[in-house]
Amino acid sequence: MKAMLLAAGRGERMRPLTDDIPKPLLHVGTKTLIEHRLESLRTAGITECVINLSYRAEQIRHALGDGSRWNMLIRYSDEGDEPLETAGGIIQALPLLGEQPFILTNSDIWTDFNFAQLELPAGNLAHLVLVNNPEHNRTGDFALHDGLVASDGGNRLTYSGIGVYHPGLFAGYAAGKRPLLPVLLNAIKTGQVSGQHYHGIWCDIGTPERLADINARSG
Repeated sequence: MKAMLLAAGRGERMRPLTDDIPKPLLHVGTKTLIEHRLESLRTAGITECVINLSYRAEQIRHALGDGSRWNMLIRYSDEGDEPLETAGGIIQALPLLGEQPFILTNSDIWTDFNFAQLELPAGNLAHLVLVNNPEHNRTGDFALHDGLVASDGGNRLTYSGIGVYHPGLFAGYAAGKRPLLPVLLNAIKTGQVSGQHYHGIWCDIGTPERLADINARSG
C-alpha cells in the first residue's frame, strides 16, 4: 500500500515559527515532524510515499530528497503557490497514487499509532481513525456506530488526520481547490465510510504551545 503525506499548508496558527520554514519541518526532539511520520510509515512496511507541497516546497524537497534515507521512494505533488486543500491535493496526486487504496496522514500530528494495522474493509471508500476529542475540538467531527462513521449522533469523536482512502472516493470530482469534508459526507450518506476509535497517543500540533508541550514530554 502507498501512503500520502499532507504537507502543503502554510501553518498560519504556528506563526511565527512558520514564517521562514514550513510546518512539517518543525522539530520534535532531533527530528522534524515529517521525518517522524516517514519513520512510522516505513516501520509499518510502507515503501512508497507521495507528499503534496506548496508553502516553501523546496525546503521540504531538500530536507527529504528521494526517500532513500528511509529505504523509501518519495514522489512529490507540487500544488504551486496556492494549496489545493485536502481533497484537491489528493485529486491532483491520484496519478502518483495509483488505483489501489492508500494511507493518508497529516504530517503535523504526534502519535504512536501503528500504521501497519490499517486496511480498507471491502465495499468501503474510506476508513477513518478517530480519537477522543481534544480541548480545541470538544464537539468532535463524526460519530461511530457499529464500525461505520456517521455525520451525526452521540459520542462524537475527532478525526485524527489518519485514514485509508480508495481513489474511487474522488470519482466525479473536478480538479482544483476542494476541501475533504464534503467528499466524505457524501460517502458517509451511502454507508461507505468505516472507522475505528484509537485510544493511544495522539496530538494535533496546531499551535506553538502544543509543539512546546510535546517537546517537553518527549524530551
